[in-house]
Amino acid sequence: MRWLWLLGMVVVARAMVRIKLHRGKSLRRALLDGGVLGRILLQQSPSPAAKYHPTTATEPLANYMDLEYVGTISIGTPPQEFTVIFDTGSANLWVPSVYCSSRACTNHRRFDPARSSTYRGTTTSVATWYGTGSMVGVLGYDTVTVGNIQVQNQVFGLSQAEPGSFLAHAPFDGFLGLAFPNISSSGATPIFDNMMSQGLVSQDLFSIYLTPNKRNGSFVLFGGIDDTYFTGNLSWIPLTAQSYWQIKVDSITMYGRPIACPYGCQAIVDSGTSLLAGPTRSVGNIQYEMGARRSASGVYLVSCSFIRLLPDIVFVIAGTQFPLPPQAYILQQEDGSCMSGFEGYTLPTATSELWILGDIFLRHYYSVFDRANGMVGLAPAV
Repeated sequence: MRWLWLLGMVVVARAMVRIKLHRGKSLRRALLDGGVLGRILLQQSPSPAAKYHPTTATEPLANYMDLEYVGTISIGTPPQEFTVIFDTGSANLWVPSVYCSSRACTNHRRFDPARSSTYRGTTTSVATWYGTGSMVGVLGYDTVTVGNIQVQNQVFGLSQAEPGSFLAHAPFDGFLGLAFPNISSSGATPIFDNMMSQGLVSQDLFSIYLTPNKRNGSFVLFGGIDDTYFTGNLSWIPLTAQSYWQIKVDSITMYGRPIACPYGCQAIVDSGTSLLAGPTRSVGNIQYEMGARRSASGVYLVSCSFIRLLPDIVFVIAGTQFPLPPQAYILQQEDGSCMSGFEGYTLPTATSELWILGDIFLRHYYSVFDRANGMVGLAPAV
């Protein structure tokens, strides 16, 4: 009988946990409301690929400008709550701390180690750089609660300084990275790795569903797949590298012909990037075909009346077509304008052509990130 009771405890411990993501004000909107958007855009040259380039630690502000999906976690005993971006394009967990007096920290919730009975400090430093700011801090260990999962002895970053202005306006406190350990700053073990090693999830995978059109219902599901949120079958795509969630794209077509990536290219599936990004020349071809024009603030605007005339842009991946309709890749702004969801970069990369499939893509496709088998699963979202 005692053996059966213990078995029951194990079954309960290994779970599927759904974390609700709230779609709120984007960083672009917050900066605009704060009257600093124009100044910050002039201070940097956005380059989404900088996040993945092996010779730089800079993560550009452009990666986060239109992010709207945040979730809640807690750290410590008793728990201290924080809103974070669940980011498949990075591997570190970090939040502001009471050690930080930067405006970006005082505007957000700050972790206080003195209030947690389970906190264990270190002297190991951690740092992340952004286009117009940075986070410098120290690593610590504590219990991190994600939904009803309690991850014991989880390493995380406590910011000590967040120079620059844009983080002060960010509609989130920190980041929870879901990429692989080999890209983690300071060798910190990512939280999903600890979920797996501590036997806290029923399967060594997680899935993401992002709602379109401001609807509620977005989530990250740790340890499982919810087939009620997609149609048809999942297409399984093997990873070409186990650092980011990187896959091979066969081609990108528009009007039935290749518009980019004609000979195949690499792509990173990244919930921590808002747009679709690729090499400047390839993206320029797409912007031209959709009639987009660069504005003074650097974004590409499209005539809203032109949307209904545009075709699908099709990403061919592992022989399967993943079309994006114009309603998905053109963003209607609150001021009534329409913005292209594509963004170009000029930074050299380790691969001949690298694309970033951000939230615009993920809103259209339910995505599964399978650590056990080294694959990404995609299916049309409902």
